[in-house]
Amino acid sequence: MLMSNSDRAARLHYMAYSFRVLQAGDHVLCAVTGQKIALEDLRYWSIARQEPYANAEASARAEIKATGGR
Repeated sequence: MLMSNSDRAARLHYMAYSFRVLQAGDHVLCAVTGQKIALEDLRYWSIARQEPYANAEASARAEIKATGGR
């Protein structure tokens, strides 16, 4: 029986320019907004924090929070 990855969160390892799928799924959740991000739409993440972001604004907000606003 084939398992569908539809509507299942993936677990990823984020690297420079790409990511590796550790657990199959079709989306991840933004670490800042909680928004569902389809894997094919994922463009922003932090290698250091291993977090995905829905967009550039969420990525910037996470960076500001992580650095204490410096």
